[in-house]
Amino acid sequence: MSVWSGYLTLILEGALVTLQLTVMGSALALVMAFLAGLGRLSRFFAVRALATAYIEFFRGTSIFVQLFWVYFVLPFAGLTLTPLQAGVLALGLNVGAYAAEVVRGAVKAVGREQSEACVALNLSRYQRMRHVILPQALPLMLPTFCNNAIELLKGTAVVSLISLTDMTFQAQVVRAQTGSTLVPFATILILYFLMALAISAAMRWLERRMARSLDGIRS
Repeated sequence: MSVWSGYLTLILEGALVTLQLTVMGSALALVMAFLAGLGRLSRFFAVRALATAYIEFFRGTSIFVQLFWVYFVLPFAGLTLTPLQAGVLALGLNVGAYAAEVVRGAVKAVGREQSEACVALNLSRYQRMRHVILPQALPLMLPTFCNNAIELLKGTAVVSLISLTDMTFQAQVVRAQTGSTLVPFATILILYFLMALAISAAMRWLERRMARSLDGIRS
């Protein structure tokens, strides 16, 4: 029993790495989503083209290939990253490309009369976006952002391919040392599920809070 408690500790240490990857990857994905999503709505062709190229490239190529490029190919260009940095970068850029279309769609979904009212009030484009459009678009984004965050959580398993000791990697270590497949992989199955539940609960709380704050904007 003490042996298995040691293996469980190993998996829990990997869970902390998975959690770290999820938090940092989600933060990067959120930044890229707003940059690229709003970039698609820019008045400038070069900005729209750059944002579109980023979105189409990262949606159109495999996360496995992206991870290998970041970790194994970039060093040839003089940029060497740790496994954690490579995992965060690949996951953040990949999920950010999907989330960018969520941002663009939510902004476009805000009623045209809102923009027209802002123009009538002589608000600048930045003021319209910052104070009127985005506060109304954010609640529309949150359900899909929740899905994106959960997908990123599950996607962290790919970092085991570059020997980053996340919980999937640690489960493979336990399986190799004990010969048991059921125990380690059942454990990480439960841990992934609990983490996904926590993300869903946090997003639902945020969604309710933002919906209440919209009352003052719409009134």
